[in-house]
Amino acid sequence: MDRRSLLKFVLAGLALPTSIAANASQAVRRVSISRAGGATRFLLDLSGPVIANSFNLESPPRLVIDLQQAVLETPLTGLVLDGTPVHAIRSGKTSTGDLRIVLDLAQSGIRGELRPTWGSGNRLELILADRSFAVATSNTQIRGLEESPKGKTNRDLLVVIDAGHGGKDPGAVGAKGQQEKIVALQIATLLAKRVNGQKGYKARLVRSSDIFIPLRKRAELAQRLNADLFVSIHADAAPRLTASGASVFALSQGGASSSMARWMAERENGADSVGGGLALKLREDDPMVARVLLDMSMSSTISTSLDLGHQVLSRLGEISRLHQSKVEQAGFAVLKSAAIPSILVETGFISNVGDCRRLHDAPHQRKVADAIFAGVDSYFRLQPPPGSLIAAQARAGNA
Repeated sequence: MDRRSLLKFVLAGLALPTSIAANASQAVRRVSISRAGGATRFLLDLSGPVIANSFNLESPPRLVIDLQQAVLETPLTGLVLDGTPVHAIRSGKTSTGDLRIVLDLAQSGIRGELRPTWGSGNRLELILADRSFAVATSNTQIRGLEESPKGKTNRDLLVVIDAGHGGKDPGAVGAKGQQEKIVALQIATLLAKRVNGQKGYKARLVRSSDIFIPLRKRAELAQRLNADLFVSIHADAAPRLTASGASVFALSQGGASSSMARWMAERENGADSVGGGLALKLREDDPMVARVLLDMSMSSTISTSLDLGHQVLSRLGEISRLHQSKVEQAGFAVLKSAAIPSILVETGFISNVGDCRRLHDAPHQRKVADAIFAGVDSYFRLQPPPGSLIAAQARAGNA
């Protein structure tokens, strides 16, 4: 049975000219294996960025890695597999000319996580966790941690909070010059305090001052920290001044769920061009870039983001008018964090007089922050990530 995990990644390297990225085959120059903390780590050193896909096959159990238009320049025969859940490894070419590496597994039920190693060049790593250890789900980073013994504290859930815009990019501007970047930072700071005030959670702000950070760097921070959730806070403008209410957005692998969602995404994705950073806005003459960005998005991660977003939207509806009663989807560049659930919260429209007034009201800002956290906590109580304190509390409650 073909059980595709949909773990599709691309290594850092989008700054390469499209013609080079599209035409040049990349090479796997070295494959190494290491063991630590009950997990086996395969590391693939590559000559450049490559689109990768992993999936499991059964009867017999195998894990397959496909590397698009890549070649193997190192032998696999010398790899020492003793003590690992892999008893053989081989390679070949698919009918489309892609490099396929097959890991023959010692038993069924073993799953792996394929991901880029951020900040260390063109590398992919595959982590296989033994059954006696906590195995991460497809939308949670494997941390290689054994279930904590009784009496010891389990890990906190890490929530990375992004205050939209900043520095030379003010974001949307209200009728009297009010700036979105200021409101976003105020609410993000309150949300971070609320998260840190709850046992079992820890917050990290992408920016804590008025500075500009490129969209891609915001998403990469969440990746680097192995975050459990990425939340981006905004207070945008709308084409119609009468538009009001809060909204929650998740990433879309296809088109936007509405014309408003499309308009919002295009507006937000233009922030990098304001700040002079790496532009992630898709262009019709860059099909390779468009394909790479779309392949970075995993179906399982988006599904989780939608479920979590519904919880947040429901809580926001208790303290504020909603612009949409469902979670919208569009191609927001800041949400393109592979394997990390990510949502963008529009706390209201700064272009609307009533919304703008409420967004600058301190008690309302606290209510918004509390509502966002309540939705996040509600989701994680229902779906506690393995190895977390929230999961331990859930087990204790069901005992």
